[in-house]
Amino acid sequence: MLLQTFARRKKKSLALADPVNNRLRLATIIRLRWIAVLGQFAALSAVAFGLGFYVPIGACLTVIALSAWLNVFLAIWYPSRHRLSVSYATGLLVYDILQLATLLFLTGGMDNPFAMLMVAPVTVSAATLPLRNTIVLGLLALAAAAVLVVAHEPLPWYPGIELELPVIYKIGAFAALCVSTTFIGLYAWRLTKEARQMSAALTATDVVLAREQKLHALDGLAAAAAHELGTPLSTIVLVTKELEYGLKPEDPMYDDIALLKTQALRCREILQKLTRHPSEEDPMHARVSVRDMLEEAAEPYFSDKVAISISAAAAYDAPDGSRRQAEVERRPGVIYGLGNIIENATEFAKSRVEVSASWSASGLTVAIADDGPGFPAEIMDNIGEPYVTTRPAEMPDGIPAEDSTGLGLGFFIAKTLLERSGATVSLANRTSGGTGAIVTVTWPRAFILAQ
Repeated sequence: MLLQTFARRKKKSLALADPVNNRLRLATIIRLRWIAVLGQFAALSAVAFGLGFYVPIGACLTVIALSAWLNVFLAIWYPSRHRLSVSYATGLLVYDILQLATLLFLTGGMDNPFAMLMVAPVTVSAATLPLRNTIVLGLLALAAAAVLVVAHEPLPWYPGIELELPVIYKIGAFAALCVSTTFIGLYAWRLTKEARQMSAALTATDVVLAREQKLHALDGLAAAAAHELGTPLSTIVLVTKELEYGLKPEDPMYDDIALLKTQALRCREILQKLTRHPSEEDPMHARVSVRDMLEEAAEPYFSDKVAISISAAAAYDAPDGSRRQAEVERRPGVIYGLGNIIENATEFAKSRVEVSASWSASGLTVAIADDGPGFPAEIMDNIGEPYVTTRPAEMPDGIPAEDSTGLGLGFFIAKTLLERSGATVSLANRTSGGTGAIVTVTWPRAFILAQ
C-alpha cells in the first residue's frame, strides 16, 4: 500500500511539476530582458563611441528602447509575482528573437559576432516551456539567422572601409548557430526535465513519509488507548452489572444502567478489534459477502432518527459469473473505515442514508450518500486531512454540538485504513435529487475474492 500511495503521490507531484503548471514568472523574463537591454546599449556605445565605427545609432537605439518600454509596461500592468501562461511566455520570447534579429540586421547580420546570442531565448524556453514551444522558437531563430546570412546592413567598421566576409564563413557561422541552438536547447530541456522529476519524486516521498508517520503515531496512540482503557472499561461493566442487579425493571434508572452497560461492552469490543492480530480471525468468517460487510459496518448506527438503506448488486458490465453476491476478505480496518463514514453520514443526514455497492469487471464501488447539507465547498479539498472537521460548533436549533471539539481525526483514520486496503476515496456533493454528501470508495478487481 505504501508503494501504491507513493505512485499516486508521485503522479500528482509530476503533474504539479509539469511546465504547463509551473509557468515562467514575469519577473524572471523582465530581469533577463533588462540585462539584454543594458548589454545591447553597452555594446552599441562601445562600437559607436569607443571604436568610432559607423553604426545606424538612431535605428538601433529605437529597437533597444522598444524593449525597455515593453519591460516598463509589463512591470506596471502586471504584479511582480504574476506567472505567464505558456502562450504568453512564448509570445514574449518570439519578440526577443525578432528584436535581436533586427539589431543584427542593422549591424552586419551573421558577420556580427553577437549573432550567437540568438541561442539565449531558445535556452530560456527549453528550461521553462514545453518541448513543442521550444522547437517552434528554435526554428524561428534559425529561420531569422538564415535570412541574416544573405540580407543585412554592412558590419560596423573603420570609416571608408566596408568589411565583407566570405560566404563560406557566413555559412559556417550559420551552421555553428544551428548546432549550438539544437545542442544547448536539448541539453537545457533534458536537465530541467530530470530536475523536475527528481523534485517531484522527493516531494512525493516526503508526503508519503509524513502521512505514514502520522499514521504510525495514531497506531501507537490506539494501542496505548486500548491498553489504558481496558481496565477502566472492565470496572465500568462490573459496576453497571451490580447496579443492574439492584434495580427492578420498572425502576426509572434501569434502562439507563442497561444502556450504559451495553455501550461499555461495545467500547471493549471495539478496542479488542483494534488490537486483534489478523491471524486470530475465525477462518469460518475470513470471507464475507459485500452486503454482509456493509451491514456489519452500519449495524451500530441503525436508529429511529435516520434510516439506513443498504443495497449490493452486480453492475451492468459485471462478468456473467459475477451476478451472485460477491465476496471479499473480512478486514477489520475496512469495516471500521466504512463504519466511520456511515456514522458521519448519519450525524449530518436529515432522515436517510443510502449505502450502495456494485461490482463489475473493473472492481468494487461503495457509495455512501446522505440527505444533509453536504460538504462545505471551502474545505472540500482538505477533508480527510488531520485536524480538518466539518462538524459545526452549534446544531441547527442553536444548541451546542456534543462533538464540537472534534479534531477531524476520525475521517482521516478511516480514509487511511481504506487506502491501505487499496481503495480510492473520493468526496462530492449531490448535483441532483436534493442536497447531501456522497463518499465513494473504489477498490480494484483484485479486492474481490474469486467467485
